Amino acid sequence: MNVHIMDNVTRDLSALLSLTSSKDKHAFAELYNSTNMKLFGVCLRILRKQEVAEEILQEVYVKIWHRAGDYQSERGSPISWMCAIARNHALDEVRKRRMVFVDDAAGIDNVPDPANSPEGELEVSDEMRRLNQCLSQLEKPKREAVILAYLEGCSRAELAERFGQPVGTIKTWLHRSLKNLKDCLAL
Repeated sequence: MNVHIMDNVTRDLSALLSLTSSKDKHAFAELYNSTNMKLFGVCLRILRKQEVAEEILQEVYVKIWHRAGDYQSERGSPISWMCAIARNHALDEVRKRRMVFVDDAAGIDNVPDPANSPEGELEVSDEMRRLNQCLSQLEKPKREAVILAYLEGCSRAELAERFGQPVGTIKTWLHRSLKNLKDCLAL
């Protein structure tokens, strides 16, 4: 995406958040229409159930409505701020429902294998076991970057900042890691 277009989108979302903080319903509707697919994707990646993700998405927008005035442009883009709200709310819901998920990048090393639980309540599919096995073969920072990008919706810029790497390096990490995962899963 062109840098000017991204700057315009960021300015537009910032303006919509500002108007929303003044309880402007039209601005909030436009904000919703501009961001709901992205935030739904964040919720769905974490919750993995469409109906639950849809329910949580509505709660996320209620939070955004009430907290729009809390947004600070110097701390990040408006979409990153909204994604963080969506991510945190979805993770809270997961904890509340005691769902199995990968909650953060470091968590991949600590995710309990439900197949080994004494209760044996959850059955882990072959695909999920294979994916976890393939993920474990990636170098830790690259594995974390994949999880943050594709499960939590972090942008390349956010990953670059988090890992202290240029955006181009993050792009290469993700591209090569996905290729490695694809090759591993094909075996």
